Amino acid sequence: MNELPFSFLLEVVFRVAVMFLVLLILLRFAGKRGVKQLSIFEMVIIIALGSAAGDPMLYENVGVVPGIVVIIVVIVLYRIITMLAVKIKPLERLIEGEPKLIIENGEFVLNILDKENLAADEVFSQLRLKSVEHLGQVKYAYLETTGDISAFFVEDEQVGYGLPIRPELFYETCNELTLDTYYSCASCGHSVHLQTANSICGRCGKKEWLKSINTIRIS
Repeated sequence: MNELPFSFLLEVVFRVAVMFLVLLILLRFAGKRGVKQLSIFEMVIIIALGSAAGDPMLYENVGVVPGIVVIIVVIVLYRIITMLAVKIKPLERLIEGEPKLIIENGEFVLNILDKENLAADEVFSQLRLKSVEHLGQVKYAYLETTGDISAFFVEDEQVGYGLPIRPELFYETCNELTLDTYYSCASCGHSVHLQTANSICGRCGKKEWLKSINTIRIS
């Protein structure tokens, strides 16, 4: 116990329970950005266990037994919350979150990137790994609880014009618009056959356009 009283173990249990809940709440509301492959709940477990195992190894004034108690309490809390989450679906959604629809029929769901603290580049990079060249190839895309993006694709014969996501095309700003040509809103992905030079996106109100493409996805 490193000269600590045994009564300190009760304080350890209380500290662990409080910090566990604090970490869970903070990471839950911090968003999914940067949390890849692991759910937020699993990330809390790793942080808590890492700290519990690391402190007794590094600090002379931290006893080994309190560290073991911390690990036991974390595991017990994990098991209890996991069992409750299986039986209580609202609790499962609260802890793990739920998938969010971010692209529908080749267009971003309005304001979804701001709500989920995502940058368009992050979405595009994951879609490119799935051989997506433009948003017109995507029917639905979901932001999963792990931070990954899953996608459902449009049939080849139904692929329409969409916002290009290849870097060399996406960063090619259109200074002059060619009328009677398909363009896509760089903000929301809305594609339209432009008829006027100073067109404003009727969906999101922005006026930055990129020339649309309608190539078929090659998997």
